[in-house]
Amino acid sequence: MVRNLRIYGNKVINKRTIHKLIGLLQKELNFKIDSLDISFVNSSEITQLNTKYLNHNYSTDIITFDYSKSDLSIEGEILLSINDAFENAKKFKSSFKEELIRLLIHGILHLLGYNDKTINQRRLMKTKENFLLRKHKILAEEN
Repeated sequence: MVRNLRIYGNKVINKRTIHKLIGLLQKELNFKIDSLDISFVNSSEITQLNTKYLNHNYSTDIITFDYSKSDLSIEGEILLSINDAFENAKKFKSSFKEELIRLLIHGILHLLGYNDKTINQRRLMKTKENFLLRKHKILAEEN
């Protein structure tokens, strides 16, 4: 069983940490999961997906597809750009793992109906994201 994925130079994604984070968020935000796929892609792959599905011809750190049929449980896909996550970590002076945790939280919030299209929506979502990141930041320090 693969527990760690080496994905970007010496950067590692610990699958156990991802499962633990999703489980903690599930309990805290009170949601069920019907289906959740999390994929780690490079910036050229996410640019292609962003262009194809969202008509944005540029790279982005995360794309979330919500396939949920009800508000009671989530069903969706989270695609994370490893290259963009690495650049974000440098830009915001955080660790790579902390940035991945932030992006996963962001994706889950999207699947729960949070949006970031307007200034007020973005402010509300960022407040919730920052709160959850501070609470679960310790996961970034685990091996």
